[in-house]
Amino acid sequence: MDDLFSSEDDDHLFDLDYNPYARKRPLSRLDRDDYDETDEEEANRQKLYLVPYRWWKEAQRSVADEIVGILYNVLSNYDNADSEIVLDLRKEESSGTRVKMGEGVSSREYALVKEALWLRTLKWHNDSKMSEEDERYHCVGEGQSQEVFPLQIRLSFSPGTNSLLVTISLKDNAVDFYRRACIIFNSQSELLQIWDFSGQTSQFVMNEIINLSKFSPGKQGKEVLLELHVHGFFVFTNKTDERLAEPMKTENSFGKSRVRMNMNSDNLSSQLMLTSTSLSGSGYRGIGVLGLAGLKNLGNTCFMNSAVQCLVHTPQLVDYCLGDYEKDINHENPLGMNGELSLAFGELLRKLWAPGAMPVAPRMFKFKLAKFAPQFDGYNQHDSQEFLAFLLDGLHEDLNRVKCKPYIEAKDAEGRPDEEVADEHWLNHLARNATIIVDIFQGQYRSTLVCPVCKKVSVTFDPFMYLTLPLPSTTMRTMTLTVFSTDGIMLPMPFTITVPKGGRLKDLIDSLSLACSLKDDETLLVAEIYKNQIFRLLDGPSDSVALIRDDDKLVAYRLPKVSETCPLVVFSHQQLERPYGFGAMAPNWKLFGVPLIARIENLSSGSEIHYQFLKLLRPFLMPVEDVVNDYDGDETRNTVNENSKVEGIVSPLVSYSDAGPDSGEENDVHLNADFKFYLVDKPGSSEIKMNDPVPISSLTKNLDVTVHWSDKMIEKYDTCLLSSLPEVFKPQLFAKMHEESISLYKCLEGFLQEEPLGPDDMWYCPRCKKHQQAIKKLDLWRLPEILVIHLKRFSYSRFFKNKLETYVDFPIHDLNLSNYISHIDNQLSNCYQLYAVTNHYGGMGGGHYTAFIDHGHGRWYEFDDDRVFPISEDRIKSSAAYVLFYRRVREM
Repeated sequence: MDDLFSSEDDDHLFDLDYNPYARKRPLSRLDRDDYDETDEEEANRQKLYLVPYRWWKEAQRSVADEIVGILYNVLSNYDNADSEIVLDLRKEESSGTRVKMGEGVSSREYALVKEALWLRTLKWHNDSKMSEEDERYHCVGEGQSQEVFPLQIRLSFSPGTNSLLVTISLKDNAVDFYRRACIIFNSQSELLQIWDFSGQTSQFVMNEIINLSKFSPGKQGKEVLLELHVHGFFVFTNKTDERLAEPMKTENSFGKSRVRMNMNSDNLSSQLMLTSTSLSGSGYRGIGVLGLAGLKNLGNTCFMNSAVQCLVHTPQLVDYCLGDYEKDINHENPLGMNGELSLAFGELLRKLWAPGAMPVAPRMFKFKLAKFAPQFDGYNQHDSQEFLAFLLDGLHEDLNRVKCKPYIEAKDAEGRPDEEVADEHWLNHLARNATIIVDIFQGQYRSTLVCPVCKKVSVTFDPFMYLTLPLPSTTMRTMTLTVFSTDGIMLPMPFTITVPKGGRLKDLIDSLSLACSLKDDETLLVAEIYKNQIFRLLDGPSDSVALIRDDDKLVAYRLPKVSETCPLVVFSHQQLERPYGFGAMAPNWKLFGVPLIARIENLSSGSEIHYQFLKLLRPFLMPVEDVVNDYDGDETRNTVNENSKVEGIVSPLVSYSDAGPDSGEENDVHLNADFKFYLVDKPGSSEIKMNDPVPISSLTKNLDVTVHWSDKMIEKYDTCLLSSLPEVFKPQLFAKMHEESISLYKCLEGFLQEEPLGPDDMWYCPRCKKHQQAIKKLDLWRLPEILVIHLKRFSYSRFFKNKLETYVDFPIHDLNLSNYISHIDNQLSNCYQLYAVTNHYGGMGGGHYTAFIDHGHGRWYEFDDDRVFPISEDRIKSSAAYVLFYRRVREM
């Protein structure tokens, strides 16, 4: 389990003024351990994929942009392909124009694409396959295999024919891969064409022309060894033959053509058959479900892994990062990261969507992140929502298409309609911020401030990236105190109350007074107990309850409302501790139990102190039958049984109503043997004896008295009751209690309700010309395509940290915000569907993050670092839900 708040940077973990965009700094040792240069080399290397053109083209129908590609006619040395295939790629004169989807193409056209485009196409076909009701498309038949296989090719430029030469040699490739290449690049039956949408061939030709003209005019260019990844062709195997074909679909086919070829060599002898048929969205099979790769935990990085998984399964962001997003990188933005963060995130997303579902170690991403954000350096745990906010802000600045942000002065509303002012603010925002993050994650709310003095109204419209919803109990705090009575009748009783977190001691006393049914002639005195002593009295009504920690132990003494001139006597208990064993120290007096308190009027002698103490102890008296059974000796037993109320003797077995400060000399002897009273911090002999005057002045307000208990009295009173004291808040106890379900709509209503600004967050009123504690009201005005909702479970202050385990009942399929948005746009839906959840398990001392992801069509998976497994939908809602991700859907 991860240590949630072990960071040495706790002071700024949740500091809004902390700058997450700190510039580069030297790498720490932990950074260098995580960083691997091969990761960056792999990220920078452009992989090329050869796929059937129809398979690739079908996925482009969902893309609005037209496609630019270079078309090559391909000639091959098919008659002499035993050990080497030579392809002559000559550019079609009409190529280089935009190719619109829907144009007819032949069945022998292939496409050369970059890895990102291949992944996007693969994902489109995968989604189409998963949506098919016919289960036959969900598995691969026996004897079939369809995979991505590598081909080592040698690329060169021929200036004489102005063409590209591609050589595929048997010595450079495995025999099986070379066989497949022979089938794919057979050009005898009909014209073979290759579309290049990667831009790599045109760039290579341009570089070669420049180099040859400078250094080797008239000569053929040097060969460059490249790895080409081939995908989209099925292989059917049996004992007699091997067939390789493009993916099949029986309907809407363009036709078939079969070509037999015999090739004889020492290394290759077989009969091959090529079958070309139409391709379909459901034709892709064999690689498996995409997007189910986990992230390895690099050490307390579950906070990062859970948030990243939610983002990389955001549909619009996936399509964007699998496209040509590098063109949007803003290298001139001083608030950005020179594109390094966005490139690292894009590369990580592509790895997670690559076939194979193997866990990915996000070292490169973490390394790039730590270069610009020192708080994420090392292996400390952090808040997942804070990381998410930083990542979205960083991606936004990296991908901002506005190179030079214009200065726009905000205008006052001046009585204009809200619609006009809101649109003006939004257009001003878009003029400075144009990114994919704004397009899908950002909305707009209306903020209204009203001055309580002059009633000045200020309305502004601000963008938001996510909604932080307070839980109804976020502003309240549960506290447990033990109430001690001074009437000599009631035993101590714990009371659990709820007070505002920002409340005062007066709020605590008012709530406790109601809970314990405090009488009109009584008052409460709250004290903190530490090591069996009163550590401090909480007697300032305006003191903040935030000063009270969860592990403090508090008591409240019920005292009569008498004149405060009466001294407050505090009784502390001590018992004789007798060490055992060789070399033991001498016996000494040790504190125990909870101090008792009383106000004594007319305190003149020790008798009043003795009597008041016995009165306070009366509720702790053991039952008579238990005490009788404990007595030793027939004489004592008979005395108790026959005459339990001997006149003039005060003991735990008698009624204290008969004993008072004037009970007589026998009381003196008995009490002196059972209890001894001492004034604390008095020089000389400080023992308080019966009928002796107490050495205090008329100005004394508090009197500290230590009481020495005899062993006999320890047995006769229930000292366990006197010693048990619960903490103010015990999380594990309350966690076991079933809490009432709270609706997400209720949390939203709490977020949107009016509230006064705090004393430290006052608003400057332009009419009053001074700061005022204005009334603030937020309203949703414009909703984003992706709505991120942060449930505020963690709270922090100077004095304590707390996590709420409140169960929030949030909709999965039908979150409708129509009743909560102030501006209705009939063209946009206000309905949302949940597709991802970040969960936090554990408390403040330690915890762990996971993510729930809807992989489409109601198939939910749990991403627990590198472990990914399916879960049922009824597990999605829990008290661990922390950040919710919703996508806009059409209204039902």
